[in-house]
Amino acid sequence: MEKTLGEGGQKKDPTIPNITSHAILGTRGAPGRVYYNVAMSSTTLGRFHIAHELLARAHSPASAAALFKEKIQQKPLFLKPTTAEDQPDNARESRRRERAKKEEARRKSKKPRPLSAKQKRALCIYEIPESERKYAIYEPMHRMWVGYIREILGLDANAARGYGGYVIPKSAGPLLASADYHGALLEVVRSRCVSRVGLKGIVVKDTKFTFELITKRNELKIVPKEHTIFRFRIPLADETLTGEDGVEQGAMTADKQSNSLVFELHGTAFENRAPERATKRVKLHLPPDP
Repeated sequence: MEKTLGEGGQKKDPTIPNITSHAILGTRGAPGRVYYNVAMSSTTLGRFHIAHELLARAHSPASAAALFKEKIQQKPLFLKPTTAEDQPDNARESRRRERAKKEEARRKSKKPRPLSAKQKRALCIYEIPESERKYAIYEPMHRMWVGYIREILGLDANAARGYGGYVIPKSAGPLLASADYHGALLEVVRSRCVSRVGLKGIVVKDTKFTFELITKRNELKIVPKEHTIFRFRIPLADETLTGEDGVEQGAMTADKQSNSLVFELHGTAFENRAPERATKRVKLHLPPDP
């Protein structure tokens, strides 16, 4: 029997079919996908390939040849490309990853966690200390609030133009509804709790359901907004007097009180936080009976 030398100088049997293979990179499907096609001689395959013999038993020669060519001879073999992640880690790479994980866990453990609501109440973070419950401490804040609310209503601009203090409910109502009342001097004029009527003080905290006021007796009073009407006054002109010692005197006489704008707030309509009121759209409607 005649024998030939194959690749590498090895002897090759001529009865073994001559198989040539080629790889096609990125020709079909996803980019980078490797297809491996096995192309064989039709005469050799028809003589020796077992699949062709089995197809020839069940189909005509033409159909068997077509099926063999489509399903067997030209069928692509998908090979997944090898990446660095598929390679097994060596000892050095494993130690490096373990150190990175430990460093990440240590860094996360050092980051302080935010306090819960229970912890904040226990630490009294939002409570005003006894030493700071002084009416004189918050008087400058009230004067700042008067200038702030006058600027919102445009009283200073109107006075400069000679218009005076002219405001209407349709324009002033939405402005007052979205204003901040920290520093306002509020007075309770109507409430279902009779003992609260007449209470007057500067707002030091505006929560969702309450106003916290500092009275002239240096007492902190928590007044619920529900079923309560508050009143405050805005002077039409700058009525603060400055003495020789530089101390401002803001005592308002009866004549000066008559020359001021008086507004009333229905606390039931203000049951939301100050930041929420700034973006909330206010609709004009009849207030409920407190």
